Amino acid sequence: MKPNRLDASQVRAPFKTVKGKRGVKFRQASVIAALAVTTLCAGLLLASLPAMAKTEVFMIAGVPVTHVPDGVTVVELDQPSRLDKQLSDGLPGTQDAAARAVQKRLSRFRKSYGQAYEGLLRAWRLGVTKVPAVVVDGRYVVYGQPNVKAAVAEIHRAAAREK
Repeated sequence: MKPNRLDASQVRAPFKTVKGKRGVKFRQASVIAALAVTTLCAGLLLASLPAMAKTEVFMIAGVPVTHVPDGVTVVELDQPSRLDKQLSDGLPGTQDAAARAVQKRLSRFRKSYGQAYEGLLRAWRLGVTKVPAVVVDGRYVVYGQPNVKAAVAEIHRAAAREK
C-alpha cells in the first residue's frame, strides 16, 4: 500500500484512517481496538509510550536530520550507491586487475552492503515515500520533519488526541 503525499504536520499509519483534531491524519488498526485499549489502559499506555516506542528514521545524505535521540535507528537510503562509489574508486585500468581488486574489496564491504539493503527493504515494506521519514513502532510516520524529537512529539500528540 502506497501512502498519500504527506507533510510534517500529518501522521500516517498503515491501516484505517481517522481524522483527528486540527486535520492531522492518524491511522489505527481499527477504531474499536483503539477504544478498547484506551478504556483498559490509557494512563499506562501514555506513560510508557516513549519508553516502548521503536523509532526509525529514513533519510538520504543530502537531507540531514537533527535531534536524534539515543537508541533511534537511522537508515540512510542512499548508502548502497555510496558504497558502490567507494567500491569502484581508484580501480586499476585493466579488466582482470580491476576484477581482482573488486573481489578483494567486497570482503570488507559485505556487512555494510547487507545493512544498507536491509534498511532499503525496511523502508519499502513500510511504504516510505519521502525523506526524512520518522517512523514509530512501524505504524506511525511523519514526513518532512528533520527534527526527530519534534516528529516523535507530533506522533505522541496525535495519539493522545485520538485516545
